[in-house]
Amino acid sequence: MYKNKTIVVIIPAYNEEKNLGHVIDNIPPFVDKVIVVNDGSNDGTEKIAREKGAVVVTHPINKGVGAAFHSGIKAALMNDGDVIVNIDADGQFNPKDILVLINPIIKNNLDFVTASRFKDKSLIPKMPKLKIWGNKKIAFLVSLLTGKKFYDVSCGFRAYSRDTALKLTLFGKFTYTQETFLDLAFKGANIAEIPIAIKGERENGESRVAYSLLRYAIKTTKIIFRTFRDYKPLRFFGMVSLPFLVIGIGLEIFLISHYIFAGTFTPHKWAGFSGLGFFVLGLIFFIIGIVADMLDRIRSIQEELLYYERKREYDCHDKKYR
Repeated sequence: MYKNKTIVVIIPAYNEEKNLGHVIDNIPPFVDKVIVVNDGSNDGTEKIAREKGAVVVTHPINKGVGAAFHSGIKAALMNDGDVIVNIDADGQFNPKDILVLINPIIKNNLDFVTASRFKDKSLIPKMPKLKIWGNKKIAFLVSLLTGKKFYDVSCGFRAYSRDTALKLTLFGKFTYTQETFLDLAFKGANIAEIPIAIKGERENGESRVAYSLLRYAIKTTKIIFRTFRDYKPLRFFGMVSLPFLVIGIGLEIFLISHYIFAGTFTPHKWAGFSGLGFFVLGLIFFIIGIVADMLDRIRSIQEELLYYERKREYDCHDKKYR
C-alpha cells in the first residue's frame, strides 16, 4: 500500500507480447495489483501477463480498447483499488511515472489526473506532425464542448480516484480517452493534466487504435458528439436547429422585402416555401432538444442511482453501502 491506499494498475492489451513484459517489470513496487485485460489476443499476451504475476481478464474476441478499459475498471474496483491507474501496453509510457499521477489524487484529493504530451511544449514527443495536429484539434473540440482548457485528451496514461471510477459512465468500445474527459468534466470532476515525457512511437508493432488517422478521427468524433448530445441535449439540438431557423427566417424576410418593393411575390415564391420548410425543420430540432433536455434530468437521476448501486457492489470497505 502507498500511504494507506490500494493502488491498482490496469493494462488493456491486444497482441502485445513484445511490449507487455517490459511494462509490467517496470511498474513500481508500491503498486498492489496489476490487472491485464487481454482483449482477444492471439499471441502470447495472456501467457506473459500470468507469468509476470498479473491478474488477467480475458475477452474471447477483440472488442476494442474502450471495452477493455471498461473491463479493467470493473476488475480494479472488485480488487479494492483506491487509486486506479490506466497505462497502455505498448511501452510508450514509463511506469515509474505512476507516482507523478497518483500523488495529486492522494495528497490533493483530485478526481482524475492524466499525463499530457502537449501541455509543455518542451516535452512534445517525436511523432508525425499530422498526429500532433490531429490530437490538438481533438483537444480543442473537447475543450470547446466542456468550456475547460485541455491540451491532451487522447493520452492512455491516467489515474482515477475510486469514487471517480465508480461514477464513470462510458459507452464507446473503440476508445475511451475523449469520452472520459467529457463524462467527468460534465459531472464537475477535478481534472489535472501533468506534463510527462513519453515516447511518441511504439518500439514494436503498430497502434491498434490509430493506425488509420481517418478511421480514428471519424470514430472518435462520433463518440465525442454522442456524449455531448447525451449530456448537453439542448445545446446540441439548439446548434443543429439554429442554421435551419436562420436560413428559414432569412428567406422569409427576403420574400417580404421583395413584396414591399415590387408589390408581388413573383418570381420569388420559392423563397417563401423554402423558408417555411427550413423554419419548420429548425423548429422540430429545437423541440427535440427541449424533450431531450427533460429526459436528461432522468438520466442524471439514473446515473446517481447507478453510482450508489456500484458502491454496494464494489465497495467492500464502506459499510454504509453494503
